[in-house]
Amino acid sequence: MTALDLSSPVAVVGTGTMGQGIAQVALVAGHTVRLYDTVPGRAREAAAAIGARLDRLVAKDRLSGADRDAARARLLPADQLADLADCTLVVEAVLERLDVKQELFRKLEDIVGEDCLLATNTSSLSVTAIGGALRSPGRFVGLHFFNPAPLLPLVEVVSGFATDVTSATRAYETARAWGKTPVACADTPGFIVNRIARPFYAEAFAVYEAQGADPATIDAVLRECGGFRMGAFELTDLIGQDVNESVTHSVWQSFFQDVRFTPSLAQRRLVESGRLGRKTGQGWYDHRDGAERPEPHTAEQAQPPAFVVAEGDLGPASELLALIREAGIHVREEDEDHGTRLVLPGGGQLALADGQTSVEFRDVVYFDLALDYRRATRIALSASQDTASRTLAEATGLFQALGKQVSVIGDVPGMIVARTVARIVDLAHDAVAKGVATQEDIDTAMRLGVNYPLGPFEWSRRLGRNWAYALLDDLHLRDPSGRYAPSLALYRHAYATDKREGSAP
Repeated sequence: MTALDLSSPVAVVGTGTMGQGIAQVALVAGHTVRLYDTVPGRAREAAAAIGARLDRLVAKDRLSGADRDAARARLLPADQLADLADCTLVVEAVLERLDVKQELFRKLEDIVGEDCLLATNTSSLSVTAIGGALRSPGRFVGLHFFNPAPLLPLVEVVSGFATDVTSATRAYETARAWGKTPVACADTPGFIVNRIARPFYAEAFAVYEAQGADPATIDAVLRECGGFRMGAFELTDLIGQDVNESVTHSVWQSFFQDVRFTPSLAQRRLVESGRLGRKTGQGWYDHRDGAERPEPHTAEQAQPPAFVVAEGDLGPASELLALIREAGIHVREEDEDHGTRLVLPGGGQLALADGQTSVEFRDVVYFDLALDYRRATRIALSASQDTASRTLAEATGLFQALGKQVSVIGDVPGMIVARTVARIVDLAHDAVAKGVATQEDIDTAMRLGVNYPLGPFEWSRRLGRNWAYALLDDLHLRDPSGRYAPSLALYRHAYATDKREGSAP
């Protein structure tokens, strides 16, 4: 099954931001596009707005004047649903209410031809449930574009329980013909991106609720250490706290209140107070004119240690040894079967976040996972009230000598980046095991849909098979609510390698 022929008219129902964006994508690809909205005059207003955006593309040399004029001629506002009768694809982008969408598609089914593909752009509702209102649900599919649709490349092509393979393939190939990067997924709450992205927000909020660190510090660590484009607090302020919380709540409810997707009480209070982010002027941050952005906690300069003793290879942080030597600090290596830590001159230890807490040990400082320790500009350290001040100072001075700013956070198991990445990796493995999508499509979706520096499986391969499982297992022991319990899929993934090596995780 191939993509829709360019001679085939496409319809978009709903002319808000997403509807206009989808219409522009189909229009620029070469289709005749019919716009319909239940509010009289709205479709013509949307057509004018799309025309203005085409003018801007011409001004930026991204579209020729001739192509703009041809596209405008193909953009046809519709006064009634009956005007969509000859379309071979109808995409809806209306109110996120199941009854509204079902009623729309029931009407469309009586108007369009039997070969017309029907698609929803829903981000939170079940594609299966919407299509369940149709006599022929096999031709119904999800086409989830990301906002702004003309700019963001990702489209999740969602197959409902009754969607025919030919319909899904046709939708997939059409999205690709439109210049998008489609990924195929089953109809599951949150699809790929909104399902697997939940820990990025949830773990940042959990660290904040545990008084481990303030929003500015958590965001700085996620950006400057984890390599994420934005931190969770600034990103949700941009998205809108009400929008982000609504998606989280929808996924949580759809999974029968699975504790892994539990919404944040702190975010709930923010929404209740009307502080929704940039659009209201206040959210986690103050966005009003003249407001100063809070600075992340940054430790004062400390003296670096003269030497360190490396016990083991430091696992995912092994590149630190080369950086330490380059900084002129002597490294003495000792071969330890289970050692993955640095011993400082004062006798204290420095270890990569592993899901345990500093207070459990005599004198340990934890450091967070980094996307790239060489390029990272900030490192988070975690210590307890019992950690020797000399140990913390030596650990701070060590990373400062490597050119990093240091943020000291509370004694939070798994810290910030490490626990976030581990949970994302876990949800990704769980999704593949349950037939939601392939590893390749999940990695593509997370890189393109939310700009992650690596896809979950790219992270997993870089960190080692057992890393995420071991960290979450330790976190689960300290928080037995089930939130951090590793999935069976992740357990199998970790155990398979360890079994070949002759040991269980």
